[in-house]
Amino acid sequence: MVEIIAHRGARSLAPENTLAAARIGHRVGAHRWETDVSLTLDRSLVLFHDKDLLRCTDAKKRFGPKGSGRSGEYLLADTPLEQVLELDAGAFFPDTDPFSTIGQGKMGNIDPEKFRGEKIPTLDQGLALTKKLDWKINLELKDHGREPEPFYTARQTLAAIEKSGISKDSLVISSFNLDWLKWLRTQTRDIELQALVGDSGEEELDFEDFSFSAYNVNAFMITPEIITMLKDKGKRINLWTVNDMDEAARFMDAGVDGIITDFPQNFSN
Repeated sequence: MVEIIAHRGARSLAPENTLAAARIGHRVGAHRWETDVSLTLDRSLVLFHDKDLLRCTDAKKRFGPKGSGRSGEYLLADTPLEQVLELDAGAFFPDTDPFSTIGQGKMGNIDPEKFRGEKIPTLDQGLALTKKLDWKINLELKDHGREPEPFYTARQTLAAIEKSGISKDSLVISSFNLDWLKWLRTQTRDIELQALVGDSGEEELDFEDFSFSAYNVNAFMITPEIITMLKDKGKRINLWTVNDMDEAARFMDAGVDGIITDFPQNFSN
């Protein structure tokens, strides 16, 4: 079975990386949701993708213009958790219709206006919801260059997992920072670690020593030859981000193991 993974939740139907996006991803039948783990100023872990807060929240409106005593870049890493949790991380979805699903009438019975006021979740909240839904999660650890100490994000993620009581079989940890994954491998054998490859979309894919059991690869850069090579080495392959159904069908026929998509709802038909 090819695993359908809801990229940042069902982000074409709800604001990305929110609990709403996770719930909808589960509702439309995705096998797992992928979400991003990032650090705040006070070293708390939240589910958020970007370095800055501008695209997906009302940070600029709430915190004022540049030069008002805050970083002009509105960085997540410059913002304490208390203020992060005050932000509206849902209004951008009905305001910008990022995937044109609202304008094209493809929201089904989902009211996008109800996303206004949706908050950035903590890692603890994301794990708790996944456990409650008896679902699966892919935690992508983001390295924004603000680690207070080596492997801090990885270490705190492991602590949150243990605290949550979630089954280790229901989650994987992924990252572009392969050093973090290698460190995690010294700490646990119960959690699958998946190496992300192809961040820039330009440089040649680098699988280093092929030491990971699974590789999450930029679909734009993959070739049939690379898929065959990885499968011959006994590796599993998840591709991101695949939104075209014909393209997805070709990848499935080629033997990939997972499709990471913004449109999990299209795979339930």
